[in-house]
This record gives sequence, C-alpha cells and structure tokens, in this order.
Amino acid sequence: MGSVTRSKRVPRAVREQQMLDAGVRAFARSGYQNASMDDIAELAGVSKPLVYLYLHSKEELFAACIRREAASLVAAVRAAVERGAPADRQLWSGLSGFFAHTVEHPDGWVLLHVQARTHGQSFTREVAAMRAEIVEFVTQLIGAAAREHGCGAGHARTLAGAEVSGLAHALVGAAESLAEWAGDGEEGGTGGPSANEAAATLMNFAWAGLGNLLQGEAWAPAPAG
Repeated sequence: MGSVTRSKRVPRAVREQQMLDAGVRAFARSGYQNASMDDIAELAGVSKPLVYLYLHSKEELFAACIRREAASLVAAVRAAVERGAPADRQLWSGLSGFFAHTVEHPDGWVLLHVQARTHGQSFTREVAAMRAEIVEFVTQLIGAAAREHGCGAGHARTLAGAEVSGLAHALVGAAESLAEWAGDGEEGGTGGPSANEAAATLMNFAWAGLGNLLQGEAWAPAPAG
C-alpha cells in the first residue's frame, strides 16, 4: 500500500505574516478604499474567509499592518545606531538606518507616511506614536551632543530642553521629507543617493548648523532697514 503524503500545515504566526505582507502591499499601492480583501487574500495565497478568521476585518488588518511597519522602522533605527560612538556618529548611523529601511521597505513607508495619515484618527495616532518615539530618541542624541560640547569648551552654549526638542522635531521632519529622494537610489531606481549618502546630506545640512549653535554662534535676523 502506498503511503499518503500530507502537506505540512503552515503555522498561524507565519500565515498571519503572509497576510500582513499582502495587506501592506495592497494598501500602499491601491489605497485603503480600493484595496479589497479578495485582492489581499489572493496576494497572501489564502482564502478570504481565512483572512477574516485571523484578522477579523479590513480595518483591523489595516491597523495591524500599520503597527507592524511602525515597530519595524523604530527597531531598524535603534539597531543601526553605533552605541558608544560620538554623538554625531550615532545620529548619522541612526539616520542611515532610517533611510536604509525606508528604501528596502517602500510599501511600508508609503503605508506609514501617506495611507495611515489619510484614513482616520485611530490610524493617525498609531503613526504619531511611532514618530514621537523616534523624536524622543533623536532628542536624546542631540542632548548628548550638547553635553559633549559643554564638557570640552568653556564658551559652548547650553541648549534649553525645548530647544533640543524643537531641533529633534525638525531633523525627523527633514528625514521624512528626504525618504522619497533616498528611495530613488534603490535598485531599479533613477540613480538617487544611497542611504548613507542621504544621511550625510542631512547631517551636512543640520549638524553643521547645530555645531555653530553649540559654539554660541546662533543666527539672528539683521536689524530692519
């Protein structure tokens, strides 16, 4: 009697990740309204009832995709930072990690930066929480840079807490704006910058000015007429 070959059952956790992969791709490329559960099930290679069984609704699937991509981006930035290095090197490596992740996961970045911000307050809050975590992380790095300069030069300026926070918000906002430009450098793109080059561009724009500020050379408008 011949033996019966049974296909291996895919673990639920693996199947859910396949569904989330399909959801990220569909939502990023078609938008929340146009992406259908039929399309997502087909991309995941499962039946539509199974998608509903695991993730319950299109809205919950969308929220789960946002949470996963947000957590992945934050983890990538934190993992990229060169711990123990000078503050500028830590910030540069973190920015490189940010740009590398957005280049490698373009659908995830579109989901976070575009789709999640246009489809309801609950989704916007998910992205805002991710952004706040990154801003806080950058705030700590800028604060460390200020302390480094303060220890090494008597004429260095002490930055106020609100000022450090404002600089962190500005730097994160600039990185978000540059992510699409950095994405042009991915394979098959238009020859744009690499992740490291994008990070260096932003450092040249922001860090040089921060260095002047820490040395007490703050900009001020010239007196009118």
